[in-house]
Amino acid sequence: MLEGMTAGTPDQIRGSIDSVVYAQPEGNFTVARLKEPKKKDLTIIVGALPSVQPGETVVCQGTWKIHPTYGRQFEVTEYTVEQPSDVMGIQKYLESGVIKGIGPMYAEKIVARFGADTLEVLDKAPHRLREIEGLGKKKIENIKACWKAQQSVRNVMLFLRTYGVSPGFAQKIYKAFGEESIEKVKANPYHLAKEVHGIGFKMADSIALKLGYPLQSSERIGAGIEHVLWELSNEGHTCYSVREFLPLAQAMLQVDEALIQKEIERLVAEKVLISDVLQEKCIWLGPFWSYEQGIAKDVQRLLTSLQAIRAIDAEKAADWVQGQLNIQFAFQQKRAVIAALTDKVHIITGGPGTGKSTITNSILTITSKLTDKVLLAAPTGRAAKRLSQITRRNALTIHALLEMNFEAGGFKRGKENPLDCDLIVIDEASMIDTPLLFHLLRAIPNRARVLFVGDIDQLPSVGPGTVLRDLIASGLIGVTCLTEIFRQAKGSKIITNAHKINQGEFPEIYTDPKSDFHFIEAEVPEAIQQIILQLVAEEIPKTWKFHPTEEIQVLSPMKRGAIGVEMLNDALQTLLNPSSKALLRAGKKFCTGDKVMQIKNDYDKKIYNGDIGRVTTIDLQEELLTVDFDGRPVEYDFSELEELVLAYACSIHKFQGSECPCVVIPIHTSHFKLLQRNLLYTGVTRGKRQVYLVGTKKAIALAIHNDQVQKRYTGLIKALKNAPVPAIQNALQLDFNSL
Repeated sequence: MLEGMTAGTPDQIRGSIDSVVYAQPEGNFTVARLKEPKKKDLTIIVGALPSVQPGETVVCQGTWKIHPTYGRQFEVTEYTVEQPSDVMGIQKYLESGVIKGIGPMYAEKIVARFGADTLEVLDKAPHRLREIEGLGKKKIENIKACWKAQQSVRNVMLFLRTYGVSPGFAQKIYKAFGEESIEKVKANPYHLAKEVHGIGFKMADSIALKLGYPLQSSERIGAGIEHVLWELSNEGHTCYSVREFLPLAQAMLQVDEALIQKEIERLVAEKVLISDVLQEKCIWLGPFWSYEQGIAKDVQRLLTSLQAIRAIDAEKAADWVQGQLNIQFAFQQKRAVIAALTDKVHIITGGPGTGKSTITNSILTITSKLTDKVLLAAPTGRAAKRLSQITRRNALTIHALLEMNFEAGGFKRGKENPLDCDLIVIDEASMIDTPLLFHLLRAIPNRARVLFVGDIDQLPSVGPGTVLRDLIASGLIGVTCLTEIFRQAKGSKIITNAHKINQGEFPEIYTDPKSDFHFIEAEVPEAIQQIILQLVAEEIPKTWKFHPTEEIQVLSPMKRGAIGVEMLNDALQTLLNPSSKALLRAGKKFCTGDKVMQIKNDYDKKIYNGDIGRVTTIDLQEELLTVDFDGRPVEYDFSELEELVLAYACSIHKFQGSECPCVVIPIHTSHFKLLQRNLLYTGVTRGKRQVYLVGTKKAIALAIHNDQVQKRYTGLIKALKNAPVPAIQNALQLDFNSL
């Protein structure tokens, strides 16, 4: 510690950033080394320091702390940034990657040419970059745009800082609104809660109140109501009970419930919200009401329209296909095939080993004799790939099937441009949420037969709604529930234990090392982690000859903690893919060879949420990282790396709809918030040939006995029952006769 300075003393230090050691996503926490004038040793600074770059000069306010492991460091509470002024600082600043297109090589060339005037050239005469060999017109335009954006984001940070907004959140606001950020915030700060991911109502409200909005203003209460409803949609609700909603909104807004009720009435009158009675009075955000009403109308449209596939003797067809595929149906399976060949819209639901895949193949084999206009789809990329493997036919994600419209937004396929199909089969239907089903159904032509296949006992969709359950509960659609385990599956302990779990029974714990279901007991999370590492790296590959990353998947119920997804990924990366050369960006470390997952749909790249690939190259010069997704290379600019996470371990939710030869699942009472029967059931059924549970019997018992799936408020059942039945139009008959 410096002489005369004690830990906890408020102070100010100034210097240039030597290097950024660690940067958490969104800039919430950064560790950097600071070179203070006339001091030999570097100072460690920590805190929320988003976007600071090597070479920049910073003035930091904060306190000195003594970290038990890392020693003396300066904890920053506020800071300001100055552009570097000396040549070495400027070069280090440009080398840092702050300006896309300028890496170490070009940084050296630019500084060698312009010296201390480099930043002035970038500000006032960027055309002079043409003097640098290798910099073409397009690259210079990109550099100009990035430099301008850097200046703009600093201005936004300075403005928002007046209203108590941290630099990390200021960056998010700039990303959403660009150069209009300041004007947008002044016009209506409550829009931040809706339009800027990660900024909640409290942050927007704090800005608004400082700008002079009254606590009881209509704008404030209205924005609060909408925000709470959007938050509830993130928990799976498409609508919500007014009785339960009022105290939630009151607790956040701190105004009388009567004012909230009055504002709800105003929003309903303006059709921002919709009000209707289910078991009790509920309210919807406008889009979710429209989705549910649209789904109901399209279901009725499809049910009442003539189908293009000609009528056949379904029972004879079922007998015929058994001979073609050399199979023997159980009673339920044959009934399912007959119903799916007869009903215009049909649902097949059942657990593992009940023959869903066999039935799907049988229906496709029969239908292929009647038409070649058959489409197969699933909600996720991995589910679609699995469907392709099972059926040996091309299957797409629902998003790809509907064709994203990049210019106008939404999908190209819809009511005016329907899909060309006589039969569409949708697998893993329990994963479909309300908005996606709305868009899918409106793109299915009147003539098409529709088959949904899924397991309603798995986890519900990540998005709002419980559409498969609601479709079944409506009673409008034919349903086959498969309960009998197909005889070939009865020898699998994975399948028999999955059904035991689903029925609320404790799974059988086998001591036979040749079993496909294993339980290893460990009480402490740290011990569970070590066992998982040993299993993945050594024991399972040695015993079952599975590749540790290609054929083994660790699935955890939670993100945090020693046996959460994040720490397991760090540990598995270090163990399975050690590398002295790593790319550190946005708090993440990537190495060549890493197993990674895409975490949001990217329609331009045709990569979807949940797709897993392998990092093949990292180009520091061009700032590009390449991932191989099943033989298809996809490039990511370094600025796009927030779309990727390590995937040695992932959540059970994220892996729903996928399978792996072997899954390893930590299960411990520290996961108590997520210990539910359907979560454990879903995790176990992801394992195709081997399943390992590592943890405590108590945690397994807690999960099995917790069958209270969180209630989701939805209005789809009522919408389905109340939807008007359309008349069959002549055009449909003509369409049918023309085929």
